Amino acid sequence: MNTSEAPPQLRPGVRRELKRLFGDQLLTEPADCWAYGYDNSRLQTLPAAVCFAHEHRQVLELVRLCNREGLSLAARGKGTGTTGASVPPSGGIVLSLERLRERLVIEPRDRLAVVSAGFTNQELQQAAAAEGFFWPPDPTSAAVCTVGGNLAYNSAGPRAVKYGTPRENTLGLLAVTGAGQTLRTGVRTTKGVVGYDLTRLLIGSEGTLGIITEATLKLTPLPEAKRTLQAFYRDIRSAAEAVSAIMAQPITPCALEFMDGQAIEMVRNYSDLPLPGEARALLMIEVDGPAHAIDADTQRVRDAAHNEGCVGIELARSSAEVERLWLTRKALSPALRNVAPKKINEDVAVPVSRLPELIDGLRDLSARHDIPIVNFGHAGNGNIHVNLLLDPDDPGQMAAAEPCLAAVFSLVLALGGTLSGEHGIGRVKRKYVARELSAPALQLMHAIRRQFDPNGILNPDVALPDEPAA
Repeated sequence: MNTSEAPPQLRPGVRRELKRLFGDQLLTEPADCWAYGYDNSRLQTLPAAVCFAHEHRQVLELVRLCNREGLSLAARGKGTGTTGASVPPSGGIVLSLERLRERLVIEPRDRLAVVSAGFTNQELQQAAAAEGFFWPPDPTSAAVCTVGGNLAYNSAGPRAVKYGTPRENTLGLLAVTGAGQTLRTGVRTTKGVVGYDLTRLLIGSEGTLGIITEATLKLTPLPEAKRTLQAFYRDIRSAAEAVSAIMAQPITPCALEFMDGQAIEMVRNYSDLPLPGEARALLMIEVDGPAHAIDADTQRVRDAAHNEGCVGIELARSSAEVERLWLTRKALSPALRNVAPKKINEDVAVPVSRLPELIDGLRDLSARHDIPIVNFGHAGNGNIHVNLLLDPDDPGQMAAAEPCLAAVFSLVLALGGTLSGEHGIGRVKRKYVARELSAPALQLMHAIRRQFDPNGILNPDVALPDEPAA
């Protein structure tokens, strides 16, 4: 971040057109715009203007204006992303969708919701719950992150292990392409095979193909009952093996979260929570389903979780106990921010059966590069958040950070994994993408991008590496 950066200038004619489109929902003063030039990454750029859209029409006209004027455009919700995908190119325009709240309609008979991009995940969940339903994606930031952002990143959260990601729970979209065209995708039914699946293509594209303004979402009935378990293990491998055993039996948990020994130690040091002294790994497990079967299903999962390395498993008996068990996991993020505010946080994913190898490999990389690595995340689908705890005052650690990160990615790919499970690529990981995707795949993706956004105005430095010169 460079707060001394010269303020970008817009032509007077562009300013007048933006004022016509957005009125007092427009920021152009640098002091006002700075707050919309960053997300939850460490990147920040000063935009030339920030526009707050209230309706689809404004998004459409803004995209057409940016095409005419050759201006780059970055869409954002509440800025909770961690990879810089909503950070604008220097001198570009930020389109904030947090005030685009035209519709939030729950249709119980069709088990769907129609929701504008600016509503938060929590607002959607509350409206759906009033009718006996929920939308499965539940990121940790659900109270503040927007539905539009969830779709742009394909952000999922703990429940994805059983219920899937936004791609599996979205029926259709309303969007504006980079070419300035209104696009409706998908269906309002759970079946539909007409044409190509543009809905799933747009979800997770990080605002590089189009800007999502509204979505038709598939809802799921609320379960009748839920049980919460907390299991401790003497070593990381025992916990990883327990995850594989849980996922190999017929009952799928609705949450299966993992914390390694470093993470547990941080919680010990920065909270007063009572944790077993011999614990070097933890699993948080939730099982949901019909009331008549919940106890038997929970016991099957508990049996799978119990192995020779298990120190103990506790079953919550009340809502207060559920809250107490989850406090261990919730205490971790504040502890990490306290210890290492400059940490590198990656969200890699590997096949569940390869988790033990991943955890062992990360421990070796930590020792080899002399960088503490803390691991936690959604173990049920192999999605682990790998945190490199860097000390910015340690030149050796800072020099080792990039080689260590590259080695982490090499390990993940060697295990048949992927560079990102739900955080996306954004700006911070795009240089590594070619290590996972083949040259023909990248060529095809660039061609698709040009078809949606021929002038390259939408997030030009996001998601894909630069296209090689012809």
